[in-house]
Amino acid sequence: MDLPLVVGVDGSEPGMRAVDWATDEAALRGLPLRLVYASLWERYEGAALAEGLGRSSEQIMADRVVEAAARRARRRDAAVRVTTEVVPDDAVSALLGEGLNATALVLGSRGRSGVAERLLGSVSLTVAARAHCPVIVLRGSHDNRGGAGRYRRVVLGVGDPAHGQAATRFAFREASERGVPLEAVRAWRRPAHESTDHPLMTGDPARVYEQQAVEILDKALSDAAADHPVVDVHRRTVEGTARNVLPDASTEADLLVVGVRRQDSHGHIGMQLGRVAHTALHHAACPVAVVPQRV
Repeated sequence: MDLPLVVGVDGSEPGMRAVDWATDEAALRGLPLRLVYASLWERYEGAALAEGLGRSSEQIMADRVVEAAARRARRRDAAVRVTTEVVPDDAVSALLGEGLNATALVLGSRGRSGVAERLLGSVSLTVAARAHCPVIVLRGSHDNRGGAGRYRRVVLGVGDPAHGQAATRFAFREASERGVPLEAVRAWRRPAHESTDHPLMTGDPARVYEQQAVEILDKALSDAAADHPVVDVHRRTVEGTARNVLPDASTEADLLVVGVRRQDSHGHIGMQLGRVAHTALHHAACPVAVVPQRV
């Protein structure tokens, strides 16, 4: 049984663009689409905004939100199987619960009002930091189709090979399904105490750290590349911090994939996002997929 793509909807236009993106993605993968509204979303936006919507009841509002999202998905691709659910819980709890039985969670990056943007951004960040499944946050213009984006490129940020295999496999599958190249990027830096004008850091010795980055790339990609021989892989090493390199790489990508470590202790998963993923979610120019790796 294929697990669905789950979209958190809230009636906002960014949320509807997330429905568009997820519908394209579901069609590409042959997956069902599940549209979920958390009926206590107003906790993150304030009672005044909820009252200003002019609905006769919260339930009517919730039903209309999911019905409108379903109509939009069916208009975009009638072949995609669409189901809806109103969950009587706050947004974070509802989405984390849905993520237990999802291929991925898809979220917009802001809510129904400019006032709520920062708070609803915290929902996306919290879900990305705690979900059991990949979380895709629709950064950028969101107007590219899941299957054939503007740049026709998936970018993978390559971290520690021992803790990034889930993200690597996810990125290869995305590139394979879309029929686009995969650009695997590894950032590297010289140690802070070694300046660029140091006599030992000129000529070939200066390439030691870059060569290490090349070797890490090769090791990280070897297994997934063997499983997806048709994917055209471009390996790229860039001097700098991953927090600077990956947002730059996202400006010419349709999807940026980053991995995060998850340490599961006694069944509880806390906030585990990391600086690189956090920066990508705030500053990337394209949708960002945050893929958890159990350690």
